[in-house]
Amino acid sequence: MLRLSSAKFVFSFFRQFQRNVQKFLHTDLKSIVSRPLNLIHGEKAVSTGEKVLNITEKATGNVVGQWKTASEADVARAVESSQSAYAVWSQLSGSERGRCLTQAGQVIRKHLEEISRVEVHDTGKSIMEARLDVLSVAESLEYFAGLASNVNGDLIPLARGSFAYTRREPLGVCVGIGAWNFPIQIAAWKSAPCLAAGNAMVFKPSPLTPLSAVVLGDVYVEAGLPRGVFNVVQGDGPTGEHLIDHPDVAKVSFTGSIPTGQRIMAQCAKGIKKVTLELGGKSPLIIFDDASLDDAVNGALLANFMSQGQVCSNGTRVFVHRSVLTAFLDAVVARVNKLPIGDPMNEATRVGATISEEHAQKVVAYVDSARAEGARVLCGGERVAMKEKRLRNGVYVSPCVISESKDTMRFVREEIFGAVMAVLPFDTEDEVVRRANGTSFGLSAGVFTRDVQRAHRMAAALQAGNVWINNYNLVPPEIPFGGYKMSGLGRENGRTALEHYTQIKTVYVEGGKVDCPL
Repeated sequence: MLRLSSAKFVFSFFRQFQRNVQKFLHTDLKSIVSRPLNLIHGEKAVSTGEKVLNITEKATGNVVGQWKTASEADVARAVESSQSAYAVWSQLSGSERGRCLTQAGQVIRKHLEEISRVEVHDTGKSIMEARLDVLSVAESLEYFAGLASNVNGDLIPLARGSFAYTRREPLGVCVGIGAWNFPIQIAAWKSAPCLAAGNAMVFKPSPLTPLSAVVLGDVYVEAGLPRGVFNVVQGDGPTGEHLIDHPDVAKVSFTGSIPTGQRIMAQCAKGIKKVTLELGGKSPLIIFDDASLDDAVNGALLANFMSQGQVCSNGTRVFVHRSVLTAFLDAVVARVNKLPIGDPMNEATRVGATISEEHAQKVVAYVDSARAEGARVLCGGERVAMKEKRLRNGVYVSPCVISESKDTMRFVREEIFGAVMAVLPFDTEDEVVRRANGTSFGLSAGVFTRDVQRAHRMAAALQAGNVWINNYNLVPPEIPFGGYKMSGLGRENGRTALEHYTQIKTVYVEGGKVDCPL
């Protein structure tokens, strides 16, 4: 009888809600930038902040719109909205929440091409890659939809008929803060497990890529989620600080740089708030002499040159056994020189636009520093002028391979976040493990070898949260993703992610009389 009453309430709520939803999703660029970019309680909301920032199409460098950063009052409205939505959303069954997330995944699949084009405008990455990113959003939503009904506790039998059980309960309102390299994917990686577990989320995208998180918010509304379950506020550092400081926020999940992650962790400590950090890396990719050369070259390309090299998990320190070094360098340089650079909307393009002029200057400066320290630039690392007139104000950098690298060189030690591959020879397994682990980072690692026992030895020895054997940078939603050491705290994806969006309550049930020695 209780279950039936609950169902009547839920169905009544959704009927009332869905009557108010009329084709909320907008996926064309002009329509998106002509509207406010905050999404609060299912409505586009104008920011009341004072700072004005540009919306730039990365491929052309053209300013296509402007937006204001959210004020503290805007943040408070968004959190209040999510609090009210949480009161409803958290009371639904897991299967009911799962149906909503499944529907959201279907909306993504239906509009995959249009959403992918928005992602290209926002990031400058190729349309080929953008489609993969948006498809991964649908896969993440569908995966966590399936897990939503399995957020369970344990039953613990005890002596003399007593027992205990645990409840895995949602946290409340969570904050997601995204990065600019995978804006819609990161928004989904944070929101899908968060919502599946019964929480609500206020998400702040990077100010460099403000568009696609709003599209994801539209998708959630179109799919029938209660208004306020997923809100979006736009802003820079101060907006993030307002979100973190809000007393009704229970958790913060951040993707970005280590310095910003450190500040966020310190800020969360003041309120003893839960925090997940997915930070930077300088990951090793190790190629042994028995590896398939073709597979190793393909793996090195995946580990360095997707998304213009702007990937935190990239294996930018490529250790190659000395006996196959020359063959590897010849093969990888030949492949890199053939990568088409140009219009991200062109189906043939594999290297699109860099995120900004400032970032391109940083990448090229690292290549210059490599030359100055004695390394040899075999190809790339230069600004590329586009022949097509409309692309001339875009920022393009050729992918770079550098040999004669040493562990002590600055470009080998520091995260560049660009398409710069450092190739380093090695001789023995013990030596390469020591060198690979000789960093404060610990996000990822890769090993190419046909020796199964060696592969597993290396996986155990490498100090990294993610290790790929005979492949690289594949992260389906079923597997946890996160770092060791200064590369992060907590995990995204997999069943593990649900643990970071829930808290355990223990309930003891006495089966007999109370035995009191007092």
